[in-house]
Amino acid sequence: MSRKKILLSENDIPKAWYNIVADMTNKPLPPLNPVTKRPLNPEDLEGLFAKEIVKQEISQERWIEIPDEVRELYKIWRPTPLVRATGLEKALGTPAHIYFKNESVSPVGSHKLNSALPQAYYNKQQGIKRITTETGAGQWGAALSFACSLFGLDLLVYMVKVSYEQKPYRRMMMHTWGAEVIPSPSTTTEAGLQILAKDPETSGSLGIAISEAVEVAAKDPDARYTLGSVLNHVILHQTVIGLEAEKQMEIAEEFPDIVIGCFGGGSNFSGISFPFLRHRLTEGKAVRIIAAEPASCPKLTRGTFEYDFGDTAGLTPLLPMYTLGHDFHPADIHAGGLRYHGAGTIVSQLRKDSLVEVQDIPQLETFDAGVLFANTEGIIPAPESTHAIAVAIREAKQAKAEGRQKNILFCLSGHGLIDMTAYDQYYTKTMNNYQLTDEEIRRTTSVLEKLA
Repeated sequence: MSRKKILLSENDIPKAWYNIVADMTNKPLPPLNPVTKRPLNPEDLEGLFAKEIVKQEISQERWIEIPDEVRELYKIWRPTPLVRATGLEKALGTPAHIYFKNESVSPVGSHKLNSALPQAYYNKQQGIKRITTETGAGQWGAALSFACSLFGLDLLVYMVKVSYEQKPYRRMMMHTWGAEVIPSPSTTTEAGLQILAKDPETSGSLGIAISEAVEVAAKDPDARYTLGSVLNHVILHQTVIGLEAEKQMEIAEEFPDIVIGCFGGGSNFSGISFPFLRHRLTEGKAVRIIAAEPASCPKLTRGTFEYDFGDTAGLTPLLPMYTLGHDFHPADIHAGGLRYHGAGTIVSQLRKDSLVEVQDIPQLETFDAGVLFANTEGIIPAPESTHAIAVAIREAKQAKAEGRQKNILFCLSGHGLIDMTAYDQYYTKTMNNYQLTDEEIRRTTSVLEKLA
């Protein structure tokens, strides 16, 4: 069966990123200084982030221009294809039209390069020489490694230890592009040493890796820290995904009834969904926005909306978000990019206002979905992306049960070609679902800063 692939030209690459904060009735609450508990000033962040990044983080402008140099580099792989998944539709026997935005075609195999390039660019423009960061499954670390190689920046990556061991090829990708990669927690930082003293066998988490990267950057005046998800500026950069998809859906003469993205901190979910949510906020257009998160790390479905640290050691500002608590240690699922305790402040506010829906998916169901997608569409998806595919399948089956035609759009945020160990465990039936108890969640959320 032929595939309906909708392509754009280089001229269709967006010239500006979309900032959804401008259209939100209820703006996100401000981040707080963890000592004074007062809202942060921009200057408080400039020792950690490049100045232009800080401006974007607090901006309420609707459109923020993409620098020409960044847009030229986007042309390496953008615009990305929008594909009608007719093979998957046929296998499900659904009347739904299923579309996916294929971000796996980037040089690093995921959507993460959309933000890595501008972050490296702004640091280079400011004269910064070194960048520190963290990475879970390795997509962000790989993307930033490539971006830093283009701009001549040194990069230090703290990679969550379980992914460092599970996904050696992503570590090798980072080395190929010149980055130094350290498994986290490590003995190179005070935060890492403290964690290892408590639990020498810990498999690590994104929260811990963030603590280590932030600590190193804060001590080096020539260095700055970068983040691959959660914060407003990252979500801003990723809207190139949805802005392109808007044009492509127009070419298909359809508008999505449902937009889906997997959810860890919010980068690709927001990137695909926010440009479509804009039509609901400004025009009242009906569209459902669904975040697909792991059942083992369900911050949006079972977390609490409070102020919390973005990292485990408490080095970041306090952020108002849905969270499982910064001490929460996620299960060692293969979707390493989704093993994060909190959600971004924008997504959290939208969730609180019932503008975003959430579904949590057990690990085995996600791999069932990934294998079906691989057999019907020919692409082996990253474990993170299988969460979005699983929700798309759920919704397509619901459309079949209702006898209704629906347009479903999801983001294929990355390929799984170097995640085959995970698929091997699935096939050998050594992969498990993880059950998270209410008591585990209460233990890590009971100490949070209470919102007034």
